[in-house]
Amino acid sequence: MNEHEYLADRFETHRTHLKAVAYRMLGSLSEAEDAVQEAWFRLSRSDTSDVDNLGGWLTTVVGRVCLDMLRSRQARREHPVGAHMPDPIVSRASGIDPEQQALLADSVGMALLVVVQSLGPAERLAFVLHDMFAVPFEEIAPIVGRSLTATRQLASRARRRVQGAAPVPETDLARQREVVDAFQAAARDGDFDALVAVLDPDVVLRADHGALVEGGMTGKMTEVRGAADVAGQALMFRGAGYSARAALVNGTAGLVNTADGRPMSVMSFTISDGKVVAIDILADVDRLSRLDLAVLGD
Repeated sequence: MNEHEYLADRFETHRTHLKAVAYRMLGSLSEAEDAVQEAWFRLSRSDTSDVDNLGGWLTTVVGRVCLDMLRSRQARREHPVGAHMPDPIVSRASGIDPEQQALLADSVGMALLVVVQSLGPAERLAFVLHDMFAVPFEEIAPIVGRSLTATRQLASRARRRVQGAAPVPETDLARQREVVDAFQAAARDGDFDALVAVLDPDVVLRADHGALVEGGMTGKMTEVRGAADVAGQALMFRGAGYSARAALVNGTAGLVNTADGRPMSVMSFTISDGKVVAIDILADVDRLSRLDLAVLGD
């Protein structure tokens, strides 16, 4: 094995971890792959003979690449803050395969990811690297170009926003599925009262329909709050003729809705204290077509 092959082999041992970092930063599976590939290019062109911790070095490189990508998005005014649903990771209802499990380590549900995506680039980097991957602030500060104190403050502000907006989810998958099944049955039967009963009074429903929706163009997710209004939205789609299939969405109970075998939406539910506290829906048909839903089988 020559030196290049040896370096490539070492890089591969860190690939899944690096993709997990990039996915949390970017909310896009394809862009996460691009960021990881860029990290490999930078590694292959660098002298790492004095690097003792290659995994840590690569993590900060991926963080820097993602920060550049986020700033480039802002400059092009793509995906305004808070206006883009992250790519869901969809698995069979019976369980997550090992590769997805590694990517979703530490249970990154959609509701949490949506909040993380609403953070500014520097706050997001500080929060993701420090709070999710335990990267020391001393290594984060040079990436964001801030003092150590300012970097700590970035992460602290981000942490407060996340804790204030992202509910603590139910971890019992069987209990999650029971609540989602009750929601699905009530919606199917047109039972408004039963829907309200399964929803938290302050439930939030967020839906990303993509660039094109009925009535024109939109660059923002639609958001509905409150049990009565969310129940009303659920009943509006009763007659859409979709077939709903149970799935895991980012490791929690969810649904994939199809029409004539074509995916129309992926729904992620966040359950807390036996109630639905958040529903996050990706209904962008173009993005859905690029998701790997083959894991659901026939």
